[in-house]
Amino acid sequence: MSSPARGTKYVLICIGVGLMAGLLSGLFGVGGGTVIVPLLVLILGFDQRLAAGTSLGAIVPTATIGVISYAMSGSVAWIPALILAAGAVVGAQVGTWLLARLSQQILRWGFVGFLVIVIVMLFVVIPSRDAGLPVTVGSTLGLIALGLVTGVLAGLLGVGGGVVVVPALILLFGTSDLLAKGTSLLMMIPTAVSGTIGNIRRGNVDLVAAALVGVSACTTTTLGALIAVHLDPFAANVLFAVYLVFIAAQMAVKAWRSRRA
Repeated sequence: MSSPARGTKYVLICIGVGLMAGLLSGLFGVGGGTVIVPLLVLILGFDQRLAAGTSLGAIVPTATIGVISYAMSGSVAWIPALILAAGAVVGAQVGTWLLARLSQQILRWGFVGFLVIVIVMLFVVIPSRDAGLPVTVGSTLGLIALGLVTGVLAGLLGVGGGVVVVPALILLFGTSDLLAKGTSLLMMIPTAVSGTIGNIRRGNVDLVAAALVGVSACTTTTLGALIAVHLDPFAANVLFAVYLVFIAAQMAVKAWRSRRA
């Protein structure tokens, strides 16, 4: 797929998108794809597949810096993250298989409904900064299930894992918000690497844009993580809820346009 002309505007926009995505990635423990993809499509005129593939490539360095930032404060659960990643890789294959068999409109509205429930619960359940994520038989099975669901949604809707994993770890596993974010970012790395390799083979990645966005995002990811550490847990939940409202609105608009089409 062809990319837009790589002039000064192209470079500056990629850098600006990266700075914004990196801040959100560090602050919320997400990949930033919900910002990268629409901006690449709307401003630079990327094809949807090319934007998604480029975003996934940019997430690799961004998530890596985010993990290092959270690890410095001990806010990464390494083994649970790998369990989640294993489930997500399998789930993504199921999601891509289901993609041609299920109604995208129903799926999008269902996901919007899920986000609305999460947004409400974020004002009810305030995480403890001391809460951990112990690895037991029950939690391992739960993490595998969560990884599978995350992967399926990623394959079906193209949403980043952090949007599902972070609130699920907080609300269902009682994990602290910081540990949930750091673990989510670690989970994304192997998933993003695997997906990027496949996208490169299919020509669905603008490597120059991915490098510009990814490298510039790295400069603000640590800042986002630093802000997250110093935020009151309730304030962090409120900001995350606002971010989820933005994502839910995006999904609702896509579902509405699909219905009208």
